[in-house]
Amino acid sequence: MDESSITSNVARAIVAALDWNSPAESRNAAVSYLESIKAGDIRILANTSFALVRKDWSSEIRLHAFKMLQNLVRLRWEEFSSTERRNFSNVAIGLISDIANPHEEWALKSQTAALVAEVVRREGLSLWQELLPSLISISSRGPIEAELVLMLLRWLPEDITVHNEDLEGDRRRLLLRGLTESLPEILPLLYNLLDKHFGAGLSEAGRQQYDTAKQHATTVVAAINAVNAYAEWAPVPDLAKYGLIHGCGILLSAVEFRLHACEFFKLVSRRKRPVDAGSEFDSAMGNIFQILMNVSGNILSGSSSHASGISESEFEFAECICDSMVSLGSSHLQCIAGDSAILSLYLQQMLEYFQHFKLALHFQSLLFWLALMRESVSKPKISAQVPGDHSVSGFGQADKEKKGVPIIINDDICSAILDVSFLRMLKEKVQPGTNLSAGALELWSDDFDGKGDFSQYRSRLLELIRFIAFHKPIIAAARVSQRIDKIIKSPLHTPVPAQDLSVMESMQLALEMIVSTIFDGSTEFGGSGSEIQFALRSILEGLLQQLLSLKWMEPTLAEMLGRYLDALGPLLKHFPDAVGGVINKLFELLTSLPCALKDPSSINARHARLQICSSFIRIAKTADKSLLPHMKSIADTMAYLQQEGRLLRGEHNLLGEAFLVMASAAGIQQQQEVLAWLLEPLSKQWMQIEWQNVYLSDPLGLVRLCSETEFMWSIYHTVTFFEKALKRSAIKKASSKLQIGSLTSEDSTPSHPMASHLSWMLPPLLRLLRSIHSLWSPPITQVLPVEIRAAMSMSQVEQASLLGEGNYKVPKNMLTYTDSSQVDINKEGSAEANENNIRNWLKGIRDSGYNVLGLSTTVGGSAFRCLDIPSVALALTENIQSMEFRHIRLLVHLVLIPLVKFCPADLWEEWLEKLLHPLFLHCHHALSCSWSSLLRDGRAKVPDNCGNLSGLDLKVEVMEEKLLRDLTREICSLLSVLASPGLNKGIPSLEQFGHASRAEMSSLKELDAFATGSLVGFLLNHKAPALPALQICVEAFAWTDGESVAKIASFCGAVVLLAASTNNMELGEFVAKDLFYAIIQGLALESNAIISADLVGLCREIFIFLSDRHPAPRQVLLSLPCITEADLRAFEDALAKTCSPKEQKQNMRSLLLLATGNKLKALAAQKSTNVITNVYARTRNAASVPDPSVEGDSLVGLAAIT
Repeated sequence: MDESSITSNVARAIVAALDWNSPAESRNAAVSYLESIKAGDIRILANTSFALVRKDWSSEIRLHAFKMLQNLVRLRWEEFSSTERRNFSNVAIGLISDIANPHEEWALKSQTAALVAEVVRREGLSLWQELLPSLISISSRGPIEAELVLMLLRWLPEDITVHNEDLEGDRRRLLLRGLTESLPEILPLLYNLLDKHFGAGLSEAGRQQYDTAKQHATTVVAAINAVNAYAEWAPVPDLAKYGLIHGCGILLSAVEFRLHACEFFKLVSRRKRPVDAGSEFDSAMGNIFQILMNVSGNILSGSSSHASGISESEFEFAECICDSMVSLGSSHLQCIAGDSAILSLYLQQMLEYFQHFKLALHFQSLLFWLALMRESVSKPKISAQVPGDHSVSGFGQADKEKKGVPIIINDDICSAILDVSFLRMLKEKVQPGTNLSAGALELWSDDFDGKGDFSQYRSRLLELIRFIAFHKPIIAAARVSQRIDKIIKSPLHTPVPAQDLSVMESMQLALEMIVSTIFDGSTEFGGSGSEIQFALRSILEGLLQQLLSLKWMEPTLAEMLGRYLDALGPLLKHFPDAVGGVINKLFELLTSLPCALKDPSSINARHARLQICSSFIRIAKTADKSLLPHMKSIADTMAYLQQEGRLLRGEHNLLGEAFLVMASAAGIQQQQEVLAWLLEPLSKQWMQIEWQNVYLSDPLGLVRLCSETEFMWSIYHTVTFFEKALKRSAIKKASSKLQIGSLTSEDSTPSHPMASHLSWMLPPLLRLLRSIHSLWSPPITQVLPVEIRAAMSMSQVEQASLLGEGNYKVPKNMLTYTDSSQVDINKEGSAEANENNIRNWLKGIRDSGYNVLGLSTTVGGSAFRCLDIPSVALALTENIQSMEFRHIRLLVHLVLIPLVKFCPADLWEEWLEKLLHPLFLHCHHALSCSWSSLLRDGRAKVPDNCGNLSGLDLKVEVMEEKLLRDLTREICSLLSVLASPGLNKGIPSLEQFGHASRAEMSSLKELDAFATGSLVGFLLNHKAPALPALQICVEAFAWTDGESVAKIASFCGAVVLLAASTNNMELGEFVAKDLFYAIIQGLALESNAIISADLVGLCREIFIFLSDRHPAPRQVLLSLPCITEADLRAFEDALAKTCSPKEQKQNMRSLLLLATGNKLKALAAQKSTNVITNVYARTRNAASVPDPSVEGDSLVGLAAIT
């Protein structure tokens, strides 16, 4: 067939392949034909494609032909001879002239330039050096030719700086070197084309030749795009030397080009400072500062004069300029440090951006101020400023040491930043009367794209406030006090509007941040009699007195006042005289609110009372020992209110928790006295056998208990207070850590304040938990009332958590069960209310009960001594086969993991086997079935009742998979804890094995020799719990959950070391065969990539330590699809030649890839991304370079605008 026929056939095939209206068979046949042409003779492919890019054909055919040529060059270039490659190059370059037509589509021009760029990439440096002079010549012919050349100049550096996997490292470096050496020709060419066509465009537009002017404008855009490609890596001094910084700066004043030009400054501003940068670099960056500051001045003055009338294009430009200003200031501020006037103006402009009414501009400036101030706080101590002192005293010194910049941040700037930050911590519109000259602010909106959520934004504002409070405490204290004073003196309405509450809440957060920062101990403000201390005391005590004088009795206001008072807690630590007034005020607020439990109208008051009681806890934490002299008066007030019936159980628990916090500052004896005082009344009811016999003797007793609402919640509050008591009375971490992982039964810690209470506290709790667990047993569930069965399903909060809907909020008319229950007061008495009531009680008892058991295990071994293991095993595991995954996960996390950590070694036999055996046995079966279902059918089968989600099957599937993964990870975490170093000191480490040869490792022990010094050894010595645990390990490698595999890796490592250290044949066989194969199979899953290095290490250990004793490791490797015995021998030879574990691991990795045909996705080589950030300038002869700033005698183009 002749070439013309082939060309026609290819053209028809392209049309057919792109015609979606034609039959599928026709399209598929056309695609197959085109693929056969691409895979056929390269000369026919080249000639046909070149013929089809001519103007005779349609645009779609020409574009496809260009793609075929590019594909040919990229994939089959080496098949041409050198002469053919040169001829191909000449024809491709000739297309530039052919396509230089004003009527050609931009896409065709772009593809032409892309083709030539592809040829240059493949042919290399020699072609580029020959091509450059002709490109310069072509670019002088007219705007269209210049545009094509500029496109080519743009594509080449972009394909180098942006990773192209088809361009290998050596060729990339050669091409980069060629471009770098050509910069003295390229950069002046770019400037001259920019200057020439910008000027020509202005001239043609002046003569009303708009079509020609448009061609020149298109060329200017192409020139800027090309310049931007070099802005990422060309030496910055060269960009200045050849006029590109100046030229792009001029274009910032041209509306049609300014966004393109602004991109240049964004790229250059983000450049890292080269290690050998000198004055030329600083001068160039200083020039950029000047250019951008001039533009910013115009933007800021313009937007302030017509704030409401800023156009979308003007705002987009302002945002781009602000972005560049932020990058400059964050990385190159030292370049203007020598000129205090410029530095001061720059900071003033960044402040104006921060104050700007547009949220996006403010947000970008916020990032600058955070970056500027963040490092200075890293210094351990900073001296504070006295009022009116505007000098630099430590502020910014970390930056100064790093960058040589004497940053001057005065009081006025800090005050302005604080004022704006206070206002912008709201989402609602600012009230009239603010002192911002910019008018109403555009506040945060949930529709604001790309900046995170509001909580993240407000956290950034609070962080900035913290930095200012750290360095300028008096300014921060004064400004926040003034702002709060203005709020509390403004007229308030009842009920309080939501906007006013938002303002109060935001200022409470600001006050809390400022006070905690000032008094956190890292500053030098606490010196006795210092001027700073007196000034701060005057300001903050004045604010405190104002707050104490307020008569806010409306619930929301009373709650807010309590929050303001607890925000001043750190102040009370240093000025204890004010503590009495704060305590009296909190009790005044508490007693001013009604405490009726059943009145629906009192829901806000009940919530406020709880929050006021919580304020006692927060003050106790921050005020430290300042509250100790007031403990008796607080206790007396609590007793009086309780006697009068004006203190609910939930409130009493919170105040009791505050008491425990206070006592912890006084010492262990005070703690014991407080605990005895608080727990004695509870113990009298808790230890009574009557209620236990009535409600806990049989599962249906809980049905009766759920009908006794008041007693039911009394039980709940008792359990939650046990939890609080254990948490708040814990011995300091430094000493309690001594016993974690201890292998001795002797208590190495001081007597725990709660130790004497566990013997009466835990037995009834175990009975209660056993009864709750039994509700899920099928025979019991079937006879339960409907509302209790419904209450056993998930709540909406649990569903939202599993679905990742973190913003789900409990309705405002719902109370948390800290008070009585999370129940809708408006529906109390209804079936729905009772269902919620029971559901929240069950969840609350389970959560707090599990926590009590887990925390009790940390009390120096007392829990293990005062309980009998049969009752514990019955309570926790009797009904484990009926438990839902979410409940097992909670049991493992809160109870069994602490129990394993703290169980004395002499009690392992008695406790751990009885608890771990039923757990591992059930979890292996349940997880195996659920994972099989997920991997086979795409849906996990879990026992959990996800609630009423009819019609939402997808959500149910998501929740089920999340439940499965959560339980899997928790079980693997338990195995990881079993293998923790502190619990396995008897296992020889890898280092102890050292580099000993296999022949030297002959003194093997029995497995039971490790049962007392290693918890993993103990487990493996007991087959009942060991077998299901090991099966979980083996199967987990195939469960597509990398996090779980990461957790069990340490357990598997301990098992491998025990197999290598013992003569137990069953264990050795398991490790050498089952575990080894499972790990290799696990490496086939991409989900295990994060842990792949550890898995390869395990493979290496198994082979090195066990292959001499067991044939299994070799058999496993030889069973892989792509390995030969010669490969295995070569691998063993390589291992024998090195003692380096690192090299042995690399050998193992290489063998596994070879043996599986590179099918192990977890080991897939990661593609490197070569991003070039800087190319250092070489000294060049500038004599031959023309001055780009002058073009003849006439002022045309860029020079004309200056």
